[in-house]
Amino acid sequence: MVEKVVKTDEEWKNLLTREEYIVTRRRGTEPPFTGKYYDFKGKGIYRCVACGNDLFSSKAKFDSGSGWPSFVEPISEDAVAEREDESYGMVRVEVICAQCDSHLGHVFEDGPPPTGLRYCINSAALKFVPEEELVSEG
Repeated sequence: MVEKVVKTDEEWKNLLTREEYIVTRRRGTEPPFTGKYYDFKGKGIYRCVACGNDLFSSKAKFDSGSGWPSFVEPISEDAVAEREDESYGMVRVEVICAQCDSHLGHVFEDGPPPTGLRYCINSAALKFVPEEELVSEG
């Protein structure tokens, strides 16, 4: 069971940049091809910018051509949660951080093997940690 991170709206506003807050706490979306990780090729892991929860491995990242970082699967079964999103006149599956409920993006069933899934994630919701730093974390 994942331990939840709970903060007031004011605490989130003080912790996050304006863009991070709009994306993670207000379910915003950055414009395609503008986020710092959409074309990023580093090796390591992507964590939730709000709480530091491990979300995705660079090994699961692929170029979907969508303009957002895309992954075939989360780093672990309990890293993210999903919920129905009926905003903007569409029915989609929203992806949220399982630890702090931050909005990350959406998951679609048009990804490559082995999962056939495309986790389309906002760069503003992510913090990349290079492999070298992970080794020193132990």
